[in-house]
Amino acid sequence: MSRMVSFEPGAPMEEGGIPLCVPEIRGKEWEYIKHCLDTNFVSSVGPFVDRFERDTANYVGTKFGVATSTGTAALHIALLVAGVQPDQEVLVSTLTFIAPVNAIRYAGAMPVFIDAEPAYWQMDPQKMRDFVEKGCSWKNGELHNRHTHRRVRAIMPVHILGHPVDMDPILVIARKYNLVVIEDATESLGANYKGTMTGHIGDIACFSFNGNKIITTGGGGMIVTDNESWARKAKYLTTQAKDDPFEFEHDEIGYNYRLTNLQAALGCAQLEQLDDYIAAKRRIAGVYTDAFKNMTGLNPMQEADFAFSIHWLYTILVDPARFGMDSRALMNRLLLRNIQARPLWQPAHLSKAHRGAYATDCSVAERLNREAVSLPCSVGLSTTEQGRVINCIVENGKSV
Repeated sequence: MSRMVSFEPGAPMEEGGIPLCVPEIRGKEWEYIKHCLDTNFVSSVGPFVDRFERDTANYVGTKFGVATSTGTAALHIALLVAGVQPDQEVLVSTLTFIAPVNAIRYAGAMPVFIDAEPAYWQMDPQKMRDFVEKGCSWKNGELHNRHTHRRVRAIMPVHILGHPVDMDPILVIARKYNLVVIEDATESLGANYKGTMTGHIGDIACFSFNGNKIITTGGGGMIVTDNESWARKAKYLTTQAKDDPFEFEHDEIGYNYRLTNLQAALGCAQLEQLDDYIAAKRRIAGVYTDAFKNMTGLNPMQEADFAFSIHWLYTILVDPARFGMDSRALMNRLLLRNIQARPLWQPAHLSKAHRGAYATDCSVAERLNREAVSLPCSVGLSTTEQGRVINCIVENGKSV
């Protein structure tokens, strides 16, 4: 595989460059943030925090929302309130950004890595079921990994790139073996599975509002659930586990995972525009897909019949034998034209940071990592900019 040119993700673009995925600020962001400044509610208490929690939960369809400082913080707390204990195991997608895997380790638990399926690149329900039913033992109401002898406590499917995981088979296994389902929906706010919003399919879910997500608070996250006791516990833990409204008394170890009112104000304005942003993402994806449909060796990510994808990052697979160059060479070409592109994440089972965790066969994820290229797809991407990206890719390609 070709080596990449030197490039620092997130670095400022040269003038005229096309970024991968940047925020779109065009609503009431200035108005709401000014209100925070005018009223002096700039820290972790204020009306926009409450509103953002309420509005996000309403959008997803859950009863409760708890704002957090990051998506990773949301995942950490979701694991804790769902009852995941040290030295237990959580089944998690191997093809994901590292955050959910790190969060499992923060809780003192261990990941078990499940491969991606080849059609839509999400957690493979069949491989997950095979591991549970062939690689585990069920006794006295508990599921144990036969290889590590640890108790398996939860499943964390990650809805990557804005597309939902096929959740029904996962829920069947979860209910059969008393496993909690924690959705990592950080990349998929607004996507749905068979008409149900991601974030309202499992028992508890998390979103991220990092700067490159479909909507942003600059940095932040959200826990959503229908479980009132879990929501109350999450709010308690994220606000330093303070037990007395006046005295500084703490019965448990808490965390400073609070979202500021300033960030929540930005989030409220962004959320008002989410449906328009999704429409723009889907339109951009459609243009790319149409442009590449006759190109040999380019295979865009598909949308399943059961899914409504928000196409958070538009990603293609590059077959080097048929296209004439591999994914990294194509990224080099784009970067040299001042067009940002990036690979998918190293599959987490290959991470040195998580050496020693149990993994199923994850060969599909490894192939996807080798072949994938994510292309510019900001909500505000212009037709001219998109045309530049397409021309750069097809100029030396071959048509079917």
